[in-house]
Amino acid sequence: MSDLYNVSSSPHVRAKDTTARIMLYVIIALLPASVFGIWNFGLRALVLIAVCIATCVVSEWVFELLIHKKSTINDLSAVVTGLLLALNLPSGLPIWQAVLGSVFAIVIVKMMFGGLGQNFMNPALGARCFLLVSFAGTMTNFNCDAYTGATPLALIRNGESVDTMKMLIGTTAGTIGETSTIAILVGAIFLILMGVIDLTIPGTYIVSFVVFIALFGGHGLDGNYITAQLCGGGLMLGAFFMATDYVTSPITPMGKVVYGILLGVLTGLFRTFGANAEGVSFAIILSNLLVPIIEKLTIPKAFGQKKEVKQHE
Repeated sequence: MSDLYNVSSSPHVRAKDTTARIMLYVIIALLPASVFGIWNFGLRALVLIAVCIATCVVSEWVFELLIHKKSTINDLSAVVTGLLLALNLPSGLPIWQAVLGSVFAIVIVKMMFGGLGQNFMNPALGARCFLLVSFAGTMTNFNCDAYTGATPLALIRNGESVDTMKMLIGTTAGTIGETSTIAILVGAIFLILMGVIDLTIPGTYIVSFVVFIALFGGHGLDGNYITAQLCGGGLMLGAFFMATDYVTSPITPMGKVVYGILLGVLTGLFRTFGANAEGVSFAIILSNLLVPIIEKLTIPKAFGQKKEVKQHE
């Protein structure tokens, strides 16, 4: 009879998906944006992607070797971090800065806090913000062989008009992976069909951002303006691929909604009233830091639990 029982610690219900498989799905979902970015910006974009991925993998392997910890590079999380970081960089960024950002993402944001599952913010976005603060000139320089001049959101802020069709397709200046909304949405649909993410966080994020922009953006319900705001500044890439990160996003149903609203409001605040025309990266990182509080306030009550009533003497 004892052979019928398997005594073990929780969790007792397990899914068949492994970390490596989920990360592989994310890599596949990012391929459309990556391929388009290489086509749009040239071989320099491919070099940056390869450098970031290789540096992230090597950084994790070396760190775990030094502290005598079993290697975890086979879970592909370092590959995802490197790919996401590269897609958030301008194609003209110096290689050594990309290497520095990759090391920062893995060693400082991820491994120093215990590795996958313990990091308090998205490693790729943490590294991007580190590079933005440290090397603002090169991180905001989007001039390359294909494009010269400011990004569409910067043009809008200066009162100029933009071609939203080009923004949908992706033939505009920007970071390697943020420009093509169509390519990003193709990858997002794949993740949804594979059950890796659901629409709660990205949907709430996008809707709350649109409401904020319509109320405070100064253009009302101007469809061209709202479309440009949605397609520019990496909002779609952030909403579907970084805000939904398992480790740094809430797991409670109401927490996901609160988190999405917070993302939308913060992004709207940064874009409308801040000095930067984008703001997605900082909005996600600040929201990551608030996730423990959000989960604490939105944790569902256990079935049958009721508030204790104190008896008056």
